[in-house]
Amino acid sequence: MHKLFLILLMTSGGISLKAQYTGYIPLTDLSKFKELFSVEAQKVISIKSDFVQEKNLSMLSEKITSKGKFWFKKESRVRMEYSQPFQYLMIINKDKVFVKDGQKQNTISTKSNKLFQQINKIMVDCIQGTVLSNPDFSTRVFGNNTAYLVELSPVSKNLKEFFKTIVVIVGKKDYSVTNIEMNEISGDNTIIHFINKEMNSNLPDALFTIN
Repeated sequence: MHKLFLILLMTSGGISLKAQYTGYIPLTDLSKFKELFSVEAQKVISIKSDFVQEKNLSMLSEKITSKGKFWFKKESRVRMEYSQPFQYLMIINKDKVFVKDGQKQNTISTKSNKLFQQINKIMVDCIQGTVLSNPDFSTRVFGNNTAYLVELSPVSKNLKEFFKTIVVIVGKKDYSVTNIEMNEISGDNTIIHFINKEMNSNLPDALFTIN
């Protein structure tokens, strides 16, 4: 179940958790970024992307790398399909989550689980540019010449039990999310890199069907 919590948060280069972030400076005009992020994100109808996930465990010196494909389509539809080193499928369609792990399949209603509701909202908020308005987090925003860094610190009790911070990298070119880093209370962290993105291509609804 804990693995599912991590995967539900996934919509180059790792980022070290520090008081400040190397190569970034604090943003002085947060309202302007918030407005631009929201406006540009609203233009995104769909996303198709490859992803690389790096899992760093505090008990191991080597990181665990996984690969797969990611799809997003308005409204609130996400498909994340792992192909290496294991096969794992997760589909979010509004308030339902479908998971296939090998031969095991499970469908979950987010309405019956507040943590699922929160995690589902984080993913969609990151993609749709409304993450800065999520009351479950306090936020800080930093920038450099090519990207913005959004640091989310949980204030909700459920999320604070799992995560210390979630760091989202947003490219300045199109305001789309390029990286998500989840830093756990345990000291473990997971970094997702989104690569080879195709914006606003025609995605069939069947990709997000939950029976």
